[in-house]
Amino acid sequence: MSELTQSVIDAAVKAALAEDLGNAGDITCASLIPEHLQNSAKFVARADGVLCGVQCAQTALRMVDDTLRITVLKKDGDALKAGDIIARLEGNSRSMLTAERTALNFLTHLSGITTLTAKFVKETAGTKAKILCTRKTHPGLRALEKFAVCMGGGVNHRFGLYDAVLIKDNHLAAVGSITAAVQKSRAAVGKAVKVEIEVDTLDQLAQALTTDADVIMLDNFSLESLRQAVALAAGKIPLEASGGVTLQTIRSICETGVDFVSVGAITHSAPALDIALDF
Repeated sequence: MSELTQSVIDAAVKAALAEDLGNAGDITCASLIPEHLQNSAKFVARADGVLCGVQCAQTALRMVDDTLRITVLKKDGDALKAGDIIARLEGNSRSMLTAERTALNFLTHLSGITTLTAKFVKETAGTKAKILCTRKTHPGLRALEKFAVCMGGGVNHRFGLYDAVLIKDNHLAAVGSITAAVQKSRAAVGKAVKVEIEVDTLDQLAQALTTDADVIMLDNFSLESLRQAVALAAGKIPLEASGGVTLQTIRSICETGVDFVSVGAITHSAPALDIALDF
């Protein structure tokens, strides 16, 4: 997904503000900051990275106080250097302080995902492999996190359980065979919906290659097994490597010739990018 709808952003930001403000609102600002005090501030990068979450931060500020004046200097997908100013603010001090943490939570978290994704994507240079995210996202933030992946140069896997079939080991245990599982799924969803099958061994891969699956996932294959799988598939069907992928191993995996590499860590374990609001 290359863009977010405002309705998706609004829903996420509204929930985050409600969680932070509760029923009493910002009692710290209410007890310390004069009601009409005006000030200026700026969002500043404290570390190098790739930016994401600007729209979310703007929305948080405007939901708290739509009179705040926001001048955005960097956009989603922009490379950041420590010290770069992302946006400038002018207006009510209480409002800026009340919205600060919610705005920063989105900025730092989504920028962290984009930054980590960009690092993985960089390691694919010169290969045909594309980096995929997974469903290992934080509840309620999937659309935002998958958008952040795209801002880092990654590609979205299926969005949820509803838009593609992914047959995994537990499904196979219930159905009985790779052939039967793919046939049943294809009969149910038709040709318009992607059907992917996960395999654990080269023998299973050989079976999967006789089906009309759209993609085959190679789960926790060694590098040698990945190379053998690519040779066995001979370009007949796209192959996706998955399982325990790190920045230290991604390059070697891509060089085996697989088409995709799925990396759960880019959403579930990305460290936040250090960004601050300075008055």
